[in-house]
Amino acid sequence: MIQNKKKKVVVTGGAGFIGSHLATALLAGGYVVAVVDNLSGGKKEKIPKGAEFFEQDVNDTAALTKVMAGAEFVFHLAALPRVQFSIEHPIETNRANVDGTVSVLKASQDASVKRVIYSASSSAYGDQVVMPLTEDMPANPKSPYGLHKYIGELYCRVFSEVYGLPTVSLRYFNVYGPGADPEGAYALVIAKFLKQRALGGPMTITGDGKQTRDFTHVRDVVRANILAAQSEQVGKGEVINIGAGQNASVVRIAELIGGAVEHIAPRLEPHDTLADNSLAQKLLGWEPTVSLEEGIAELKREWNIV
Repeated sequence: MIQNKKKKVVVTGGAGFIGSHLATALLAGGYVVAVVDNLSGGKKEKIPKGAEFFEQDVNDTAALTKVMAGAEFVFHLAALPRVQFSIEHPIETNRANVDGTVSVLKASQDASVKRVIYSASSSAYGDQVVMPLTEDMPANPKSPYGLHKYIGELYCRVFSEVYGLPTVSLRYFNVYGPGADPEGAYALVIAKFLKQRALGGPMTITGDGKQTRDFTHVRDVVRANILAAQSEQVGKGEVINIGAGQNASVVRIAELIGGAVEHIAPRLEPHDTLADNSLAQKLLGWEPTVSLEEGIAELKREWNIV
């Protein structure tokens, strides 16, 4: 990673799974890191030592603007990301995910930030007939959360076009890795399976388990964020898939972890996701580096599963 002469960056949601990994990597790269998190989903102990922590809501635009003063980049990861929670609480999650993103963009503009890197989601695609998923496909979100994240992309593009604020949106595909919360919103299948195995129980598979996801390691997602900040080819509201480009079924995940399984009732969800990551290669010089087999083997060691 390129060493930096103490450039300041802000990470919203930096007490969460992905945000804390990103904050750690930015510190290692020589950045001065400010973390903004209201701890509604994140945990204070996840924030890396060396980062300055501001416990506040992203909807407090005036306070955000002060935190962002002098910042080069803002990485906006703060969100209420559970799909089911967004279905049950559409107003609360819209405030966090849509209003919060507008607030971050306005604060970034007022603070003269050089670029905002927005954490978007492959949930914007919803159900699609054609695979792999490409950024030029019409969005088809199937939940309030998917809609929120898609609206965030549109706001980023509008702020670039109307206000001249450089932005780029990264659509994450099923992020997993060390420190993922088994009760959290990311990598639910892998993290929950690991917890179930660690507790000695069976892994519960919804439906037949043939549904597939493009599982992408958190270290690859972190690297994509840093490349998106540094790339001279983005900043006009581009939307870029950040996915491994290979999908695996839930049954395959259970096989890699190993152990007993139990099938439960299916739930309403897209059957498959698979990223076309060629645009990320073209604009960011990004390619995934951690294979699913390697990533799960690492997690089994973390959870002491043999």
